[in-house]
Amino acid sequence: MKPRAASTQRRTRIQKENEQIILESALEVFSTNGFRGSTVDQIAKAAGMSKPNLLYYFRRKEDMHQALLDRLLTNWLAPLEEMDADGEPIEEICKYIRRKLQMAQEYPRESRLFANEILQGAPHIKQQLEGALRNLVDEKSGLIENWISRGKIAKCNPRHLIFSIWATTQHYADFDVQICAILAEEERIEMRFEDAAKMLEQLYVDGLKI
Repeated sequence: MKPRAASTQRRTRIQKENEQIILESALEVFSTNGFRGSTVDQIAKAAGMSKPNLLYYFRRKEDMHQALLDRLLTNWLAPLEEMDADGEPIEEICKYIRRKLQMAQEYPRESRLFANEILQGAPHIKQQLEGALRNLVDEKSGLIENWISRGKIAKCNPRHLIFSIWATTQHYADFDVQICAILAEEERIEMRFEDAAKMLEQLYVDGLKI
């Protein structure tokens, strides 16, 4: 979904900067309030611009939401795409876990935006889920099945293995408030992600090794 200003032949530096300000503000509003609970007025206020000025770039809140989801899905697919058929299987799976945890750490608002969309039935991204995401999961499931058939890792359901990694890693973004409330103060900052990575690596290594 391109911003409205992108339809002009030449976009100025200011236009590009304003688009990013708007999308950054929209991300904050949507990830906090969800799509239904967010308004154009809230996004305009967060962006520090008038509503008419914002609407020059994006006609509707749906357009901002879709632009964020399109960008998010591109980034979301990247860690799984990097799983290498020529690498050592368990090492590749552990790398994937760490990449997903890194995303949870660096992009918590995007993770919550995605979770809110899924909880609403994925009305804006169902086509992408059933297309690009499903195709990628099919491809990497085939790779994992190949590793299993070659005796490289223990027998498992590849798709549910991927689902379980999503669940355990994205939890650290979507439920960060709960995690920080439970952990001791000295564990709450950076160490919670490193501690999580070590625990998950142990869990999956022990579960997948022959």
